[in-house]
Amino acid sequence: MSGRLAENVVRFVDVLRRAGLPIGTAQTLDALAALAAIDMTRRDEFYWALHAVLVKRRDQHALFDLAFRIVFRDPLGLEAAMAMLLPRMQQRSDLRPPGTRRLSEAVTPPSPPRPPERVEVEPALVQLTPSDVEVLRTRDFEQMSADEIARAQALIRELPLTRLAIPSRRLAIARRGQRLALRATLRASLRGGGQGLLLRFQQRTTRPPALVVLCDISGSMERYARVLLHFVHTLMRDRDRVHAFVFGTQLTPVSRELGARDVDQALFAVGHKATDWSGGTKIASALRAFNRRWARRLLASGAIVLLVTDGLERDEHADLAFEADRLHRSCRRLIWLNPLLRYAGFEPRAAGIRALLPHVDEHRPCHNLESLEGLVTALSTTPRESGRRLAARKLS
Repeated sequence: MSGRLAENVVRFVDVLRRAGLPIGTAQTLDALAALAAIDMTRRDEFYWALHAVLVKRRDQHALFDLAFRIVFRDPLGLEAAMAMLLPRMQQRSDLRPPGTRRLSEAVTPPSPPRPPERVEVEPALVQLTPSDVEVLRTRDFEQMSADEIARAQALIRELPLTRLAIPSRRLAIARRGQRLALRATLRASLRGGGQGLLLRFQQRTTRPPALVVLCDISGSMERYARVLLHFVHTLMRDRDRVHAFVFGTQLTPVSRELGARDVDQALFAVGHKATDWSGGTKIASALRAFNRRWARRLLASGAIVLLVTDGLERDEHADLAFEADRLHRSCRRLIWLNPLLRYAGFEPRAAGIRALLPHVDEHRPCHNLESLEGLVTALSTTPRESGRRLAARKLS
């Protein structure tokens, strides 16, 4: 296929990509090949051929349909599509389908650049007034535009990450203490010529606990997973023992990929390694793989585990409660980050959610910047009963 129609198809794919759909060069070539195999005079075959190649999930259908009507000028649906993309001032923005703002930005041509001013500062710092920051703190990641996501990621990099120090088993020499360091005392006395006994003591050192992140990258978690992996990349810059895993239908370690200095390069490497991105969810299988292969080497020192998922288990025959209980007994704290808590009327009705709830120490939201700030505070404090819970789990 060549000519004007091929150019329009490529432009259509580019609009979908800028609107947030995970479409690459391979999908573009597949779309052109699919159109070459159908009757081009029939509009319905043209529509569904592109739909079969470019749409992978049910929630992507609305964006595809709107973009198709605008790019290929459907006279029957253009007016309705533009009404959704350009709503009146009195229309509530939270009633529009998720991703509509991103599609509007993708279709609308960029405005001409303004002449540069004399004083150059970062655009994010110029546009982020205190009121803008307050709006971003409470806005759902799913409802953010592409520009707002970039601003939110800039704010994530500026989060004050305070470290929690817990006593370790290692001992260090100190001038005061309750435990005498015999060898250090003798060496200090010999260096003094044996004129007196110079006492040296030992005390336990402190260090932040290891942090293990298990992030769900299934279709229902895709938008939140990208932002939270950005947050994990920020944690890795501040801490020395952060281990990251992603899972959909299988568990994939991505600590090395997220360790890259550039966050965009790190997220690209994670997306390239995780082949089950935007697919189904098998939480129990992922936890079983982690418990059998990674738990002993990563959780032996009392690590904190962040489980990022909506709890919508697809495998009905898996024993999710058993694997969650095993993980809970192996770590210091198990914190479940669930974006479904953004709903005021949330109820644990799904079987996976009911199986996970009894085996977590905390159940927290993770749908906006405000919830991530609360998570940072929780990671820097120790609950009063955490030590007793840990001892009880090891004794049972």
